[in-house]
Amino acid sequence: MASTPPPRRSWDDWAPMRWVRRYFGYSRGEARGLMVLLAIMLATIVAPILLRPELPAYLPATDQVQLNQLAAQLKEHRTVESGYASRYPKRDYKKFDAGGSRYPAVAQVALAPFDPNALSAEGWEARGVPHFVAARIVKYREAAGGFKSKAQLKKMYGLEDSVYQRLAPFLQLPEEAPKRDYAATKPGVDGKFPPFGSSDAPAGKFPRKPRSLQPFDLNTADTTQLMQIRGIGAGRAKWVVRYRNQLGGYLREDQLDEVFVLRDAPDLRDSLKKYTFVTPGYAPKTVNVNTATFDEMYLHPYIGKPRARLIVAYRQQHGPFKTVEDLKQIPILKPADWEKMRPYLRCE
Repeated sequence: MASTPPPRRSWDDWAPMRWVRRYFGYSRGEARGLMVLLAIMLATIVAPILLRPELPAYLPATDQVQLNQLAAQLKEHRTVESGYASRYPKRDYKKFDAGGSRYPAVAQVALAPFDPNALSAEGWEARGVPHFVAARIVKYREAAGGFKSKAQLKKMYGLEDSVYQRLAPFLQLPEEAPKRDYAATKPGVDGKFPPFGSSDAPAGKFPRKPRSLQPFDLNTADTTQLMQIRGIGAGRAKWVVRYRNQLGGYLREDQLDEVFVLRDAPDLRDSLKKYTFVTPGYAPKTVNVNTATFDEMYLHPYIGKPRARLIVAYRQQHGPFKTVEDLKQIPILKPADWEKMRPYLRCE
């Protein structure tokens, strides 16, 4: 009896393949695809390692020879620019001895009475004053217009007390500066001080403001008249006039509290209210709410852009206003705002 050949086994019967199909539930084709993919990934990782070319051996001696040759060539072709050499000359730093000085020595002279206001820096050095202190004394003398007493020299920074005590007996200066003559500060015949009472005194940069000022109309005053009040300069005066023009005129002195530059200055507001007044029955400039456009209306401080839009929109929907009291029919317009605007509005 002939023996039967062993069954043909494929790689699908391989133990890892059976485990993959059983564990993941793959079919035969899916398992084959997974194994092929794993083989490709493994080849991608191993191939660069196996196919890497051999690195050349590094010979530092050859590179050093080439570097020396390049340095020699650069040294042969290097030239020094004449402009660079003349502009930046090489400094010669000298070393000084421990007791030496970097400044040239000045011959010393015997002490004798001298005028400090006529002495140069070399003259001070010749009398034992260090070089930097001598230059400082001359510079101070030129800035101060000359020394008037020995006390000024004694306070000079850097001047040692021993050096000053040696020079003090020979200084042709008084010990202390002469006292000022305060006779000019005494009142004159008219009872006024010369700086204020003399008519030939030079005028200052800013004109002096009067001590007694008569009240004036706030709606007719210009910046020059407002500047006569103490504390009111050109800038604040312009703001007062500008706000008056925007309003159309002041109706009460309390409206000065609304000026931007006076909000944080209660003392200046009190001064303005003290020396100004509003004429009773004054009629301010009014705005016609039936003909004024939005651009003309919002410039008024009491109206502004939001209220100007409301007035124009209500006018377009309901027609012209018959009286100013008709503005109360605008729902969003507050009664307090209407009371402020009332004197500055009209209907025509």
